[in-house]
Amino acid sequence: MMKLKYELVPVEGSELFRVRALRDIPRFGVHAGDLGGLVEGENNLSQTGDAWIGGNARVFGDAWVFGDAWVDGNAWVYGDARVFGDARVFDRARVFGDAWVFGDARVFVDARVFGSARMLGNAHVFGNASVFGNARVFEGAWVFGNAWVFGDAQVLGNTWVHGDVRVLGNTRVLGNARVCGDTRVDGFELVD
Repeated sequence: MMKLKYELVPVEGSELFRVRALRDIPRFGVHAGDLGGLVEGENNLSQTGDAWIGGNARVFGDAWVFGDAWVDGNAWVYGDARVFGDARVFDRARVFGDAWVFGDARVFVDARVFGSARMLGNAHVFGNASVFGNARVFEGAWVFGNAWVFGDAQVLGNTWVHGDVRVLGNTRVLGNARVCGDTRVDGFELVD
C-alpha cells in the first residue's frame, strides 16, 4: 500500500485545508510534519510524486498539481488548471481556467497564465506578463514585463517578449528573436 504524502488540516474560518507533509520531500526542503499551502481537497494535490504546495499558495476548484511540480508563495492555481512535471508557480502568480504549466516551465512574480494557454519546456513567464487564450510559450522562451501573448500565438526558442508587447493572432515568435517596447505583433512569423 502506498504511503500518503500529506494530510489535510482544517483551517478555522475557511473552506480550504492546509496540507501537512507525512513524509520528507527533500527536493523542496519539506520534512514530515511541515505545514504547506492550502487546498480545497485531495483532488488538488497528488499523493504520488514529489509535487508540493507550500507557503500560502492556494490550489482549488478542479485544479490539480502533480508529478514533481511546486506551487509556493502566494500563488493561486484554480479552475481546471494543471501544474505538473517539474513546473514551478510561485510569488503571486496565477494559473487558472484550463491552462497547463508543465515540463520545466516557471510562472512567477505577478504573471498570469489562463484560458487554454499552455506553457512547457524551460519557458518563463514573469513580472506582470499574461499568457492566455490558446497561446503557447515553450522551448526556453521568456515572456515578461507587461507583455501579453494571446489568441493562437506561439512564442518559442530562445525568444524574449517583454515591455508592453502584445503578441496575438496566429503569430509565431521563434529563434533568438527579441520583441520589446510598445509593440503589437499580429498574424505573422518573427524569426531571428
